[in-house]
Amino acid sequence: MKDLTTGGEARAIVFFSLPMLLGNVFQQFYNMVDSIVVGNFVGKAALAAVGACFPVMFLMVALIMGVTMGTTVLVAQYFGAKDYHGVRAAVNTSYLILLVSGVVLSVAGVPAAPLIVRMLGVPPDAAPLARTYLAILFSGTLATFGYNSVSAILRGMGDSKTPLYILIVSTLMNAGLDLLFVVAFRMGVAGVALATVIAQAVSFAGAMLVLDSRNRFVRFSLRELKFDGRMFSRTMKIGLPTGIQQTMVASGHMVIMRIVNGFGTDVTAGFTAAMRLDSFAMMPAMNLSQALSAFTGQNIGAGRIDRVARGFRAGLLIGLAISTVVGLAVILFGRDLVTVFNRDPAVVSVGERYLLVAGTFYTIFTIMFVTNGVIRGAGEAMVPLFTTLLALWIVRVPCAAWFSSFMGPDGVWWAMPAGWTVGCTATVLYYASGRWKRSRLAGPPPAGGVVGLEGEMEAVQ
Repeated sequence: MKDLTTGGEARAIVFFSLPMLLGNVFQQFYNMVDSIVVGNFVGKAALAAVGACFPVMFLMVALIMGVTMGTTVLVAQYFGAKDYHGVRAAVNTSYLILLVSGVVLSVAGVPAAPLIVRMLGVPPDAAPLARTYLAILFSGTLATFGYNSVSAILRGMGDSKTPLYILIVSTLMNAGLDLLFVVAFRMGVAGVALATVIAQAVSFAGAMLVLDSRNRFVRFSLRELKFDGRMFSRTMKIGLPTGIQQTMVASGHMVIMRIVNGFGTDVTAGFTAAMRLDSFAMMPAMNLSQALSAFTGQNIGAGRIDRVARGFRAGLLIGLAISTVVGLAVILFGRDLVTVFNRDPAVVSVGERYLLVAGTFYTIFTIMFVTNGVIRGAGEAMVPLFTTLLALWIVRVPCAAWFSSFMGPDGVWWAMPAGWTVGCTATVLYYASGRWKRSRLAGPPPAGGVVGLEGEMEAVQ
């Protein structure tokens, strides 16, 4: 476990975020390997099918992503306040939410796959493949939710390394199974979907085993798995707005995907390849945001507002340096990178144009995400929700529809930095107001230090 309330702020944030960054790199390989394998061994219609399903899968996990963020912040604040009974209650409540939501989405999602594909307007040659891919991924919802929930618990307690180690193993398994199912067994998109589900199930099982073996005070037990209404309310105070925010993002991407699909398979395939690369480029900012949420949660729990402000400045400088380098790399080498997925000239041209626009504005995206990380870690989850509504639904989606009517696909790409700029401005203004400093969910640090479970914590430390 990692105590983020002591030591140098920049060092704490960097060393805490690096394992998460590496973990998300490997997490992205799930989708990237799927796209590379189908794009090279099946064809551009299969690449378009996999890409068309991405916003749907994002939507599927959106609410659970919110809950896991709520879990991370609550666990971090209780852990920072040395209230280990509170940590256990937050963890048990998270498990129950995971179980119910995972089962419900699997049962509802599989039969809904054909309807969803029709709603997205997937190009006719890619639609049957998209239906198959989506239905199989829906069947593995519980495994996806499970891994993300356990990872959130570990991050809240300062452990960002364990999820990384487990994820590396499962990602390599996913890549191997992709090649086995697609190249050897010729299963097409069904093969890559099945490989993803199996690999995520392995991640979930491994994370649970490690959490139980190393942390007795949060060990999973059906007998002790009790619903805590107060903890659920606190989790939802953070998690529900964050989940709604993620749902809005996913829904917005579905609308944008439908606009893209209207330009045909070449544009959808090129957009898919570029998005895979784009997701890698954005990861440093997103992981700094996650690290700052845990950092802020622990330091607010410990009453160290001064460290939060210094941590924000350090995180912002680090993020801007990285995003500048990454943006230049994407602009200069975007065309070569897109060819990794598919060498069709029309597909490559679309992907290159997207990356040229996106890479120019990565610094704006970074400022927005880093600032939101601090605000969310303080428990003010409604602010990121508002800025997302503003940036995506008030600016980006309408601009994508309008710009594309006279600019073609390029109009969709240029709508993205327009949204980022508006959202970034709103987020920075709220941070500067200082209102986030008044938030505290976990209660004051206990006068006597550790609240129970002392012997168990000695065994962990």
